[in-house]
Amino acid sequence: MKAMARSAGLMIALVALTGFALSLVFRTDAERTAIIISGLLAVVVQLTAFGVTRSFGRQNALVGYAMGAVMRGTVLALYGFMFVRMLDLPPTAALVSFAVFLFSSMLLESLLLAYES
Repeated sequence: MKAMARSAGLMIALVALTGFALSLVFRTDAERTAIIISGLLAVVVQLTAFGVTRSFGRQNALVGYAMGAVMRGTVLALYGFMFVRMLDLPPTAALVSFAVFLFSSMLLESLLLAYES
């Protein structure tokens, strides 16, 4: 439980910092709204994937990591094909920010998993 709380705090801080950097490039209100929505979704997806990876234990960590990667890819595809249109978000800002959030937090997840071992 302590590891999940630590990873949640670090993940939120990373997404906030990355979101600020992205807001320097995407400047309209609609694009910034897309960045916020992408960030919130990325935190939920990443924490779920981190939980899945941790649930497989050390001996099957690669399987858990692969399942998390499949989950991230699936959510990214659904977000791009369905939710961006449904929420009327600017697609470039929404998808670029979501992909950047997933990638950067995946790197953080790797560090957190190595730190736990």
